[in-house]
Amino acid sequence: MKTLAFLFLLSSGFWALAATADSYGLSYDYYSETCPQAETLIAETMKKIVKKDVTVPARMIRMHFHDCFVRGCDGSILLDSTPGNKAEKDAPPNNPSLKGFEVIDKLKAVLEHHCPGVVSCADILAYAARESVFLSGNGKVEQYKIRGGRKDGRISKDIDALNNLLPPTAEVDTLIQGYAAKGLSVEDLVTLSGGHTVGVSHCSSINGRQDNFKNTGRPDPTLDSHLASMLRGECRSSKGADPIVVMDRFTPLVLDNKYYVGLVQNKGLFTSDQTLLTNELTRKEVMENAYYPGVWEKKFVASMIKMGEIEVKTGNQGEVRKVCRRVNY
Repeated sequence: MKTLAFLFLLSSGFWALAATADSYGLSYDYYSETCPQAETLIAETMKKIVKKDVTVPARMIRMHFHDCFVRGCDGSILLDSTPGNKAEKDAPPNNPSLKGFEVIDKLKAVLEHHCPGVVSCADILAYAARESVFLSGNGKVEQYKIRGGRKDGRISKDIDALNNLLPPTAEVDTLIQGYAAKGLSVEDLVTLSGGHTVGVSHCSSINGRQDNFKNTGRPDPTLDSHLASMLRGECRSSKGADPIVVMDRFTPLVLDNKYYVGLVQNKGLFTSDQTLLTNELTRKEVMENAYYPGVWEKKFVASMIKMGEIEVKTGNQGEVRKVCRRVNY
């Protein structure tokens, strides 16, 4: 309990400082004079893109998360590697699993056509993630407001992704500490983990839970046996070096609380999912989200807004890239 109390204080103190720093430069009407149609253009373009490819929302939500947890929400995840530098997107936690960069390119092109040099790539990603939550929410998630004004960072290193992105093998104490380091609470941890209710994963990320957990030659005893059997078949029969499986067996394309329903049935895909049942505080959050429909969706919106302002760069701390894949010269 002392450890958790310390982490709570650490989280609260960090977030208080971060919120104070972030409050300068971010606003809901940031583009009202320079590009008043920015959010509408992003919303309309995202709607067209998702109509053609329903897998895009999960990709945008995950990309936003991976951006914000590394150097803050500054679009550093979007930068390509150069001959002298391996960027975040090419680090093992992101490559080859993180997809959707062409979506950001398309959104940037639309905005550059209407308002050249105005809307940052970091803001475009944040707005795209917001639209993704709305579009995949099946009418149960509001089209919430977020503040604009993030500037683009000029640094992107693979080692930063390795050091800051929590692996699917992480246990609950590691997860709590990792989220606290970003100013996020235990509730935020459980709430944002629910993003696994949409999207897919490579079989390698399951880390052998379905057949050879910790080199025992047997499945993880905490994984539902029927799901373990299904995963063994899917991971062996699918073509490709690293097959793909859905993360939510109930509604894999809908952002809802079914992730938690599955979790209480031992159907969480990763160790980082299952471990949420091993801590009193995180388990309580899981149960509430599973058994009270509509509760998690509201908490998810709040946590996404909070996460989207982690260590943002504003004012002259960054730039507005002309192309999201490279810094301005």
